[in-house]
Amino acid sequence: MNETFSRRVPLAGGTSIPQLGLGVFQVESGGTQQVVERALEIGYRHIDTAAAYVNEEGVGAAIHASGIPREEVFVTSKLRNGDQGYESALRAYADTCTRLGLERLDLYLIHWPNPAAGLWQDTWRALARLADQGEVAAVGVSNFMPEHLEELAQLSEVTPAVNQIELHPTYQQRELADHCRERGIAVQAYSPLGQAGDLEHPAITELAGRLDVSPAQVILRWHLDRGHVVIPKTVSPERMRSNADLDDVALSEADLAVLDGLDSGQRIGNDPYTFDKSQIR
Repeated sequence: MNETFSRRVPLAGGTSIPQLGLGVFQVESGGTQQVVERALEIGYRHIDTAAAYVNEEGVGAAIHASGIPREEVFVTSKLRNGDQGYESALRAYADTCTRLGLERLDLYLIHWPNPAAGLWQDTWRALARLADQGEVAAVGVSNFMPEHLEELAQLSEVTPAVNQIELHPTYQQRELADHCRERGIAVQAYSPLGQAGDLEHPAITELAGRLDVSPAQVILRWHLDRGHVVIPKTVSPERMRSNADLDDVALSEADLAVLDGLDSGQRIGNDPYTFDKSQIR
């Protein structure tokens, strides 16, 4: 049995999340069901989607078609900027559940703080209500910076279970990650391979060659060893298998230190302080 699939990270609120999952960002809606079905066949039990990805229906269809008991599959989705606000967030969550064909999610996140709109505070109150009423197993945030988390702590007694952030060897956001851990918030890495850019870093390719593994396996093992929840995206069954074949990938403390030292401070994705698109299309 692949032990990587059995690794879990405890979350605030008493649940836990599989440490390795499959992200479906930019997976075409028409092909999502097939991609997720294949991932579930391979052994993945953690699927991460979002309303903005416009593929929730395919994720839900795959889960239902798989025949796997619902309680064995951890499902995350995220609230679009255009649905922020107290009542809007409650409606959006219900709509997401409908699209997925699920009674409730395992994790629901505010996708971006979108500070310019000034609505994430009311949005968090809505998510806290959903959690308090048991309509979702856990709630969290994505792309929230330390000051957002500080303000959030003053708004509600409900602690975010997760902060999903851009995190990979060349962009590690250590201050933010440390802040999350101090508050009991799990750190979840999106773009964990640097949108494939980190795969070509000379230090990583050298390490992969010495260990006779792929650069992706080196990076993903680093994420696991550093305690990150990680959701690499791929539509290739071969890469799905390879990404999960980490049981025998052993990084020494010196190896880990090499990857720790690759942080360039260069973000690939959008800036949480300025990203304000509605995400509705």
